[in-house]
This record gives sequence, C-alpha cells and structure tokens, in this order.
Amino acid sequence: MPDLLIELFSEEIPARMQARAAEDLKRLMTDSLVEAGLTYAGAAAFSTPRRLALTVQGLLAASPTTREERKGPKLGAPEGAIEGFLRGAGVTRDALELRDEKKGQVYFATITRPGRPATEIVAVELEKLIRSFPWPKSMRWGAGSLRWVRPLHSILCILTDDAGTVQVVDLDVDGIRADNMTEGHRFMGAGRFAVSSFDDYRAKLRRDHVMLDAAERAEQIWQEAGNLAFASGYEMVEDSGLLAEVAGLVEWPVVLMGRIDEAFLDLPTEVLQTSMRTHQKFFSVKNPKTGRIERFVTVANVETPDHGGTILAGNQKVLTARLSDAKFFWENDLQAVRGRGLEGMAEGLTSVTFHNRLGSQAERVARIAALAREIAPLVGADADLAAEAARVCKADLQSEMVGEFPELQGLMGRYYAAAAGLPAEVAAACEEHYKPLGPGDAVPSAPVSVAVALADKIDTLTGFWAIDEKPTGSKDPYALRRAALGVIRLVLGNGLRVSLADLLVSADSQLCEAIKTGELVPEDASPEYNSLLAFLHDRLKVHLRDEGIRHDVIDACLAMPGNDDLTLLVHRARALSDFLKTDDGENLLQGFKRANNILTQAEAKDGVEYSYGADVKFAETDAERALFAALDAAEPAIAAALKSEDFAAAMTAMAGLRAPIDAFFQAVQVNAESAVIRRNRLNLLSSIRHICLHAADLTRIEG
Repeated sequence: MPDLLIELFSEEIPARMQARAAEDLKRLMTDSLVEAGLTYAGAAAFSTPRRLALTVQGLLAASPTTREERKGPKLGAPEGAIEGFLRGAGVTRDALELRDEKKGQVYFATITRPGRPATEIVAVELEKLIRSFPWPKSMRWGAGSLRWVRPLHSILCILTDDAGTVQVVDLDVDGIRADNMTEGHRFMGAGRFAVSSFDDYRAKLRRDHVMLDAAERAEQIWQEAGNLAFASGYEMVEDSGLLAEVAGLVEWPVVLMGRIDEAFLDLPTEVLQTSMRTHQKFFSVKNPKTGRIERFVTVANVETPDHGGTILAGNQKVLTARLSDAKFFWENDLQAVRGRGLEGMAEGLTSVTFHNRLGSQAERVARIAALAREIAPLVGADADLAAEAARVCKADLQSEMVGEFPELQGLMGRYYAAAAGLPAEVAAACEEHYKPLGPGDAVPSAPVSVAVALADKIDTLTGFWAIDEKPTGSKDPYALRRAALGVIRLVLGNGLRVSLADLLVSADSQLCEAIKTGELVPEDASPEYNSLLAFLHDRLKVHLRDEGIRHDVIDACLAMPGNDDLTLLVHRARALSDFLKTDDGENLLQGFKRANNILTQAEAKDGVEYSYGADVKFAETDAERALFAALDAAEPAIAAALKSEDFAAAMTAMAGLRAPIDAFFQAVQVNAESAVIRRNRLNLLSSIRHICLHAADLTRIEG
C-alpha cells in the first residue's frame, strides 16, 4: 500500500487563500481517489507562500475489479431500445443474457470494469483537479490555457511503497511534467533536489529553510515575538487574524522587534495598531504599565548576517513615514473639530450619497436623529442626547483619518466627539452605533448608544425595503441580514420591550415625509411592514437555533398576539421549548393533538363549531368530571400567569392537565351513541383546545 505525495509549486499564493486551498486540495483529491476505487488510511494537506502539498498514506496500489449487472429491455423490445442499452452498457449483443421474470424474459448485461493501477488513476484525477481548481481568482500566463492563482512552475507527484521504491506519476499539464523534484527557500535554498517520501520531503525542506506547516510557523512567530517582548518588559497585543496572515507570507519566519518613534506615541492606540497592521503587517507591542503601544514586531522571510538589523532599519523608516501621515490626519481632524465642531464636520455629508434612491448621508442622518428621539424613552435614554448623538454619529466619515483608514469609522467619531467637548454618552454612541457588527461583537448597553444603534439599523432596513432592494438567495449587497440580526441582538441583549411594528412605521414615516417634501424620490416606494417584520422573524429563528429552540416552537409563538415584541416572543418560546422537553409537555402535546384532531374532524363532518355548552352535569364518568375540574382550575391560573408574562408558570399550570386528559381518553369514547353526550364531550375537547392555545399555537408544533 503506497503513500502518495503531491506538491504544486508556484509563485507566491496570497496568504488569505492558502488555508482554503490546502483544504480544497485534500478534499477534492481524496474524494476523487475514493470514487475511482482507491481507499486510503489518512491524508494531510499543507501550504506555504509558494506551494500546496498533499500526503496520502496507505493508498491502494490499484483499484479493484468490479462487476455490475444492468437490467435492460424485455425480449421483443424495439431494436433501437436494445441498441441503446448495448451502447450504454458498453457490451456486445453476444454478452447479453436472458432471464425469466414475472412479466416475461428480460435482457441483462454484466459489465466488468478491470482495476487500474494507482499511478494511472492519480495522473488522471490530479490533472482534472489542477485544471478545475476552485481558486477565488486565477490567471493565465504565457501561451498556455492553464489557469492557476499564480504561475505554476512544477508538479511533484510520487508514490512510495513499503520497500521505499519511488514511482513518479506520469503526468504532463500544459508542458509541466511531474517529477520527484522540488526546491526550498527562494533566497536561502540550495536549488532543486529530489525527494523519496513525505518524511524525506519535509526534512529536506526544513534543511533548505522552509517550514511546511502553517500552524507551526504561526506558533513559532507568536512564541518568539512573546519572548522578545517579555525580555524588554512589554506585552504582545493579540491579533489572531494578523498572525494567520503573516504565517502565510513567510516560509522561514524570522521575528524582529523595533521601536516606535516618541513623536507618534500620543496617537490613539487604535490608530497605531491599524496603521501598522494594515500597511506593514506589524504586530503591536504595548507597555503593560501605561497601556500605550510603544514597539512593534515584524516578521522577515530571510536570515541576514546582521541579524535583521538592515531589515529592521528599513521597516522603521517606512513606519515613520506611515505614522507621519497618520499624525498629520489626526492633527488636521482635531483642528477642524475644534474650529467647526463635530456637526460642522458632518455638514460635508450633504455631498455624500448613501444610495441614489435614498438620498445623501446627511438626509439619512436626519432620519436617524428623528427616529432616535422616538426610540430614546423606550430604552431609557435622554431624547435630546440621543438626537444629538445621531446628528454627529456619521461625522467622522468626513475626517481625513477615516478617509485613510475606513475601518476606524465610529471609533474616531468617539475621539472627535470627546475633543469637541460633547457629553460622554454622545461620544460613546458615535463609536457604538455600528454595533453589533457580527455574531461575536459586543452589544451596546448604554441607553443613548442603543437608541442610535437601533435607529441606524431600522432606517437601513425600512429604506431598502421601501425601494424593494431585499436580500435574495445568497446575495445581500447592503448587509440587511446583518442589520436585522443587529436589531434582534440589541433588543434581546438589553431586554427591551418595544413594538417593532411601531418602530418600522415610525422609520417609514420619516421616509414618506422626505418623499413628500421632495428631498427623496424613491421609485415605486413600497414599504411592506409585514414583509419586513417576517424577515426579522426569520433572522430571529436563525439566531435562536443556536440555543436549540426549534423553528416550529418559534412559529407556535409567532402566531400569538404581540409577536413584534421580540423580548416577549423569546421568553414565550424559551418557556415552551423547555416545557416540550419534559414528559408532561410531550404527553400533553399528544393529548392536545388528539383532542384537536377529533374535534376538527367532527366539526368538518357536522358543519358546526363545537365551542360552547360543555356542562359537567352531562358527564357520565369520573374521568370526565375530573377533566372538567382540572380545566376549571387551570384556565384562571394560565390566564393570570400569561397576564403577568410568567410563561414558565403558565406551562406548569398546563402540565397539570396532562394526567386528566390522558385518563379521559383512556376511559371515554368521545363519539358516543347519545347525541347529547357526544356534543358535550366535543365541547369539552373544545375547552381543552381553547385553554391550551392560550399559551401558544400548539397546532404548529411538529410531531
């Protein structure tokens, strides 16, 4: 059982594509081998800036011979049908066999597929993979038709058996012929060399200054960086995303630490980090006593005689130029804010288009401010502060710093608001109104921030709904799903009791007023409140799925009044979900469904609604009388619990109905011979249905 080694050697692969490419190489190649009949014991894929590698251990030396029996047309079938069957099966008429079946004699063909050696299968499947590899972006070079992420230089493809015998796979892709050769580091390597196995390949690469495993490179970078920082009394600022990227930029990491010039240490920490991270791929190093970023770590891809001194000097020179620009932007922005105020800076938003059918950013800010004023009392915020925060929340979009570093929007708004002497709540809202940006992002809790964040997201949703720019399939160019999830997390994270329907109407009224006054002219404006609310409910289902709450449980709660109050809705759904996980809940659900099915069928048959007149005096059995008593006791208890929104108590009261309902169905035949008794029992079932539907629409629960 030989081992397979593949290496696809090219010019530098973008760091962001390497991990996915290694996964795709492993998945696609192993899947195709298995489909061709070659099973294997294990596989692993690796990536460096210049190579993708795959090792497959314990591969079958050849695919097994297979036999397949294929049923054909009946005896006497048209000649064309028989000829078509022969072509499809790849056999001659002499190879057909007639067999007796119930409906007469039928032709059968036995198709034998001889096994193929692994080298032949690997050659075919690897060429197909290379020619159709799913790179996000690819290129052609020279006169060939082959596309790869960067020019592909060589293909290493060998099979090594247990005795150590190496067989090169016979493969040629656009003039690139597979062999057993590779090369090491671009600058520190010793040229091309032959390999005989994966272990030999890995060891020789390390000898030639290539660390094959990206995880190992990342671990070494972080460990050496931490050691350098600790030795100087500093701490590394964690940045897993940058670490993964840098590990994809080097084949032989050499970690160096440098100083940041004193002239730049007064820049906001985030500006220093962003400038170094974005432009230079530098890690930030902070002083644990002051919290300031004072040093940086860079990772070179080559060892030098002066131990990186020249590299570090060049990096510091470039960094100084970058930070000089940042300092210039920062000081210019501060001067503008102190001279005109933050609202003065925001005046430039009149010339910034938000969307050609939804007006400028300034018009949008005016809508957000009006909506934030309405939301403020609902979230415990001061209305004037919320409106003020909304008016300046987008001002930093006009700053030079955000023009250079768009990822700092919001954050720079907080700094500029503080510099302008605005209240702390306003400054915080400038930063936090964009949040939450993703599932792992924190949810704002300060009332003013919550008001502005909700207003911002609701205006976005109603605006794009009004111009019928809704998400379709996987396409969501305006991030409306993220905005909807942001609304949900803001409401639930802060336990807000707000009517989303009212907020959507308020937000749309701002749009309608703008349309009326001629500020906006959306074509065919069509705000569909129910459609947008349904969209929010769908996003809520996705959000609650992680809690283990089933979609049918949420549907059962959505059918109840007040479903635009998400906090109320989720409390109800959680209580119902917990209840249905208990034996009482599951059995009561079955009892309810049985009662509802019998009642529904009887109502359809009789053409009447059985909803009134159940009377205990017509009860013939103790089980009936016990059920009457249980329903009489449960109804006020459930109603009181629902009124106080104690859904757990309501479910507990419903649980008390399980035993009497079970006993009723065991002891009583609903469709009695007496019409009076039958009608009374059907009305009793109606009472069960009526009371159980108080808490949630149990008809929507599956199972």
